[in-house]
Amino acid sequence: MLDELLGRAELKARIEELEEEKHHLERRAEAEEERRADAVSARQDAEERVNRLEDRIEELQDRVDRLGTEEEAVDFRGVETVRGERLDDVLARLDSVETGPEGALTAMVDDDANDVPDAVRAALGDHAPLVGRAAPCLVYTDDAGLVSAALAPPLAPDPFVEWDQGFSIEESWFRPTGTFGFALVRSDLFALGVYDGSDLQSSETFETDVMNKHSKGGFSQARFERRRDQQVDDHLDEAEERIAEHDVDTLIVVGERTVLSRFRETADHLATVDASGDPDEALAQAFHEFWTTRLYKL
Repeated sequence: MLDELLGRAELKARIEELEEEKHHLERRAEAEEERRADAVSARQDAEERVNRLEDRIEELQDRVDRLGTEEEAVDFRGVETVRGERLDDVLARLDSVETGPEGALTAMVDDDANDVPDAVRAALGDHAPLVGRAAPCLVYTDDAGLVSAALAPPLAPDPFVEWDQGFSIEESWFRPTGTFGFALVRSDLFALGVYDGSDLQSSETFETDVMNKHSKGGFSQARFERRRDQQVDDHLDEAEERIAEHDVDTLIVVGERTVLSRFRETADHLATVDASGDPDEALAQAFHEFWTTRLYKL
C-alpha cells in the first residue's frame, strides 16, 4: 500500500520490465555472437575445402600439361595446403624422425629450378625434378628413402643444405612467433595489425574511394586512368605513412600483386593474397591465408 501511495510500485514494475528487456537484449547479443562465430568457422571450413579442390585441380592440370612430353612421368604423390592441427601433425612426424649421424637431409631450395643442390639431386634421384617444381621449398628426406617430402612455408629461410641425425624444423618458418607488423594493402584498402604470435594486439584501417569504372561521357578514358592512378598513389602514400608510424622489428606486407612492389624496400616479407571484405574482416582473412604451408609428397 505504501509503495502504491508513493508511486514506487509503478517504478518497480518499470524496473522489472527494463530488466527483462535487458536480459532479452543480452540473449540476442549472445546469439548474434554465436552466429558470427559459426559464420567464421563455416567460412574457414569452406576455404579449407576450396584449398583442397584447388590443390587437386593444380595437381591434375600439371599432370595434363606434362602428358605427351618426352620426360619420364614422375609426379608428386600428393599436394595439399596445411595449417592448424594438420600442420602440427606433419611437423611433429618430421620432428620425430631420428637417424644415424648425418642420416637426415634438410635443404632450403630457392625458386631457381636449375639450382637444385647436388646433395638433393643425389638423395632423390629421379624424383629430384619435383623439387624444382615445388621450389621455393624445404626438402626433407633420409638416407633410407623412408621420408621424402617438401614444404613451402610462409617465411622461408635462406638456402642451405645440411645432413644431421634429425630434420631441421624452426617454428618461425611455419607459424607466427614474436611481435611483428602484418599489413594488408589493396589499391583502395589498408589494414595494419601488430601481432604477438597469433594474438592481435592493435590494429588500424582505412579505405579510399578509388574510381573503378569509366562511365560513358565526361572525361576521356586516358584522363580517367590518370585520375585513378593518382588516387591509388595517394592511398599508398598514406599506407606508407601509417606503417612508418609503427616501430616493429619485422614487417609482413600482403595484398594485391600490383601494389606490393611499392613496399619492397619497407617490408621484410611480401606475399599476394585474395582477402577482401571490410578492413577488419579482410585483415583476419589475409592473416589466415598467409600462415599456410604447402605440402608436396615427393
